[in-house]
Amino acid sequence: MSEIEKKFRKLETDNAPGQEVRQAAKLEDGYLKGESLEGQRVDFSHGDVDAHEPTPGAFDEFSAGVMRGGSQAYTEYRGALDIRDELAPRLADFTGADVDARDGLIITPGTQGALFLAIASTVSRGDKVAIVQPDYFANRKLVTFFDGEIVPVQLRYGEAETDEAGLDLEELEAAFQSGVKLFLFSNPNNPAGVVYSPEEVSRIAALAEQYGATVIVDQLYSRLRYEGVTYTHLRAVSTASENVVTIMGPSKTESLSGYRLGVAFGSKTIINRMEKLQAIVSLRAAGYSQAVLKTWFNEPEGWMEERIARHQAIRDDLVALFRGIPGCTLRVPQAGSYLFARLPELTVAPGDFIKALRLQAGVIVTPGTEFSPHCADSIRLNFSQDHAASVAAIERLATLVQRYRA
Repeated sequence: MSEIEKKFRKLETDNAPGQEVRQAAKLEDGYLKGESLEGQRVDFSHGDVDAHEPTPGAFDEFSAGVMRGGSQAYTEYRGALDIRDELAPRLADFTGADVDARDGLIITPGTQGALFLAIASTVSRGDKVAIVQPDYFANRKLVTFFDGEIVPVQLRYGEAETDEAGLDLEELEAAFQSGVKLFLFSNPNNPAGVVYSPEEVSRIAALAEQYGATVIVDQLYSRLRYEGVTYTHLRAVSTASENVVTIMGPSKTESLSGYRLGVAFGSKTIINRMEKLQAIVSLRAAGYSQAVLKTWFNEPEGWMEERIARHQAIRDDLVALFRGIPGCTLRVPQAGSYLFARLPELTVAPGDFIKALRLQAGVIVTPGTEFSPHCADSIRLNFSQDHAASVAAIERLATLVQRYRA
């Protein structure tokens, strides 16, 4: 196998969220052939924008951008300045630190695009990068792709309710002491939905500053926070602003994923590198789509509160169902729309159970190994779905667990 083939094999996209079409083959092992469980197919690998409609006015802004023609289609590589000028104070108000619209902010093709550009702008061959386990699946794959060396830091999120996410801060400091110059994490954590406490965030900032490290924080779900949760923005407590990049976007909470929009803001040096790279990768975020950002942080009064309430209701019902499955454990998500459940011991391999779940119950989930090698017995579900259909799907999942219980 050539080096380039090895490089791309490490990306392992077949089990990534939204790739269920790659898993269409029927199961051949006899012990996995079971009676079909009738019900509406539910794809928990990503959110349902039909069940939770996009921000009001989003399409109107998109249409207006189209009507503006070339001036909107061909923006600066880092995004239209007028849109960045509107976004900067909103992002500053939300995160608690100034945002430089001209030099410290870039609009990207989704937060995935921002993550790619940010990692590519900070990681060279052999660089040590600290990554949380479990965390967003692309973090590990992109660092590996750019020939960085992963230094894992454990998130001991457990099942008990606590005000802390559970990051092993001693492990993080040891990682910095070993030569790590980049720490990459999501807050709220994807897949576990836990939120880092003010003390954890402050300690991350202090350690990064002490060891001269850069921090990239993915805050995609930082607006979708549930009752009683305290959220601390890293950039609000860090004095080394040139060492921090924050990534956000309206694709999830606001159901605007189809427009492929994200932003990164913070370090002017890194943002400048990201623009240079974007200029040769995609030129810019889709010009007409950029106009949709005018609706972001500008939703109708009460809209965000209603969206959070709907998701919390789904979360609570699904958590209760999972906790009713003997041997199944999970922690109640504090934010976002993910459940990360640990399954009981089964008579089949976790990967085979996930396939059986799709074929026999019409329920699609993402394997825990996408988020950490040690999470083979876990599954992630995006519960931004139709409420009733989600409940019925987890009831079918519970039946299948009983069918294959060890």
